[in-house]
Amino acid sequence: MDKIWLKSYPSGVPAEIDPNQYRSLVHLLEESFQKYADRKAFVCMDKHITFGELDTHSKRIGAWLQSRGMKPGARVALMMPNVLQYPVALAAVLRAGYTVVNVNPLYTPRELEHQLADSGAEAIVILENFAHTLEQVVGRTAVKHIIVASMGEMLGMAKGLVVDFVVRNVKKLVPAYSLPNAVRFKEALSHASGMKLTPVEITHDDVAFLQYTGGTTGVSKGATLTHRNVIANVLQVEAWSQPGLAKEPRVAELSIVCALPLYHIFALTACAMWGMRMGALNILIPNPRDIGGFIKELAKYKFNMLPAVNTLYNALVNHPDFHHLDFSGLKIANGGGMAVQQAVNDKWLKATGVAIIEGYGLSETAPVATCNRSDSTAFSGTIGLPIPSTDVTILDDDGNEVALGQPGEIAIRGPQVMVGYWNRPEETAKVMTADGYFKSGDVGVMDERGYVKIVDRKKDMILVSGFNVYPNELEAVVAAHPGVLEVACVGVPDAHSGEAVKLYVVRKDPQLTVEALMAYCKENLTGYKKPKYIEFRDELPKTNVGKILRRVLRDEATAGTREVA
Repeated sequence: MDKIWLKSYPSGVPAEIDPNQYRSLVHLLEESFQKYADRKAFVCMDKHITFGELDTHSKRIGAWLQSRGMKPGARVALMMPNVLQYPVALAAVLRAGYTVVNVNPLYTPRELEHQLADSGAEAIVILENFAHTLEQVVGRTAVKHIIVASMGEMLGMAKGLVVDFVVRNVKKLVPAYSLPNAVRFKEALSHASGMKLTPVEITHDDVAFLQYTGGTTGVSKGATLTHRNVIANVLQVEAWSQPGLAKEPRVAELSIVCALPLYHIFALTACAMWGMRMGALNILIPNPRDIGGFIKELAKYKFNMLPAVNTLYNALVNHPDFHHLDFSGLKIANGGGMAVQQAVNDKWLKATGVAIIEGYGLSETAPVATCNRSDSTAFSGTIGLPIPSTDVTILDDDGNEVALGQPGEIAIRGPQVMVGYWNRPEETAKVMTADGYFKSGDVGVMDERGYVKIVDRKKDMILVSGFNVYPNELEAVVAAHPGVLEVACVGVPDAHSGEAVKLYVVRKDPQLTVEALMAYCKENLTGYKKPKYIEFRDELPKTNVGKILRRVLRDEATAGTREVA
């Protein structure tokens, strides 16, 4: 396909980026550590660390890891929420010549064992809150070296003691565990004060991250991201963001709200890695589900960027305290991870004066592949344009390119696309074409301007009497109802139509009834798209990033449904 999207690019955004300007991510990080040494790099619970301190701390943890005798390329797992130890450990593992394996701290023992065993991780840095999970499985993995961190240990002596006391003894968030060979994070820092980090020759082709994906839909697989993959996406995001950041008044030192977990690819690239490249301050939010507490943190800063998923934007904008915040510094609100709904954007735009800039990507693309223009002032209903150095094509089931405006599978090619799934060549072959495109599994269309619109995930599509029904469309319609806070749409077996539509709804208006919502759907949706079942819930199941788990709802759909005529 011709790169028709280039004609829609903002002025000054290049068609290509050059990942060769950095030898490795370590080269990129160390440049920032020196260039911005005195700037604040990360802040968590009012405690800052500068780029210079990040440099020193990560050298020490990196030296400690090297002293364990692991060979270059060894995998080191990180299992923490957004705390100051995370960026330190992240930089340390990369500088020591190892591969980062990001782990969701809410994993069950089964999920953790799978990821540690599959990756072959030899070491782990883990927050003590989750150490009991590790204890249950560590003996069945290759993990030999364990660093245990606490919530308070990098917050200063007095505050740190108070925070750790409250976390352990008042809130009781640290279940008892026994890991006899574990070392405390602060102990590792102290022990390594006399050690020297040995420089490691790292190339673009060395593996930087294993980002596990597919855990909500099947066996979790490690997307193998090289240093080149992540360098490329950092530079792509930088180039794409410039028009939005150029809005007056200009900001000398950026501040980014990092509420999405750093173990997730969205925050890893768009907050941590890109932020360090830009000399930005990352405002770490350990628990974004505490919306009231989150808003109190936002009130302390004049923030410039806020990446989030639709559900988080929705929760923020529906909280009464949100509207008292100062949005005068906000330049870009990035939406990704799931579809941004028009109704949520409209509320956000009215409250902040900034439209949500929806983008699209996957763990396999490090992650950003397409994005709306960063200088956009309105919601487009699309996932935007392919970003620099990225090709996007739409394929039919036989792998042939479809005509503009026709639906098909979105396929992506570019320097940010993974080299494959870790130790799974057959799975890799299923998703990579002979000419280097990654087949996303998402159904989309491209218009004559080069904008791409997601129709839906292939596996989420509902087939009602031979008609394709796409949950994203129904969810967007229902979310616009003033009495609806959140909605999820799934397909359930039906004897007459093959599948039927079921809605799970969290009410904003407690008086909303099934009958009223059904009448609304009848007015706004054609017959075959109309839900057959509606069930009200107090909350919807979500990943730790906030993405609604349709799979869980599909599994539950055979019980407790309410049928409507």
